[in-house]
Amino acid sequence: MPVNHLVWIQFNEGVSHARIEEHLAALRSLHGNVPGIQRLSVGANFTDRAQGYTHAVAVELTDRAALSAYGPHPYHATIASALKADAKVLALDYEF
Repeated sequence: MPVNHLVWIQFNEGVSHARIEEHLAALRSLHGNVPGIQRLSVGANFTDRAQGYTHAVAVELTDRAALSAYGPHPYHATIASALKADAKVLALDYEF
């Protein structure tokens, strides 16, 4: 059963627009570099309903096993570590 991995991002005050764009490009590069990803989208929030979260990532993975492998995958871990240094991150996973 496919899994959606949703991530909300709130960049820390003072993180430059250029640095934010670097993070977003890195997140987009996960597709094709981490096995099990079927679809991936990254975008900026355009409403005032996200309680300060400014960006989101939606990753569709093949199944729970792919999600389990995704987190510790070295390519993902490097990107996630850099992101967490510059932002507050909240994630949610569900099957559909």
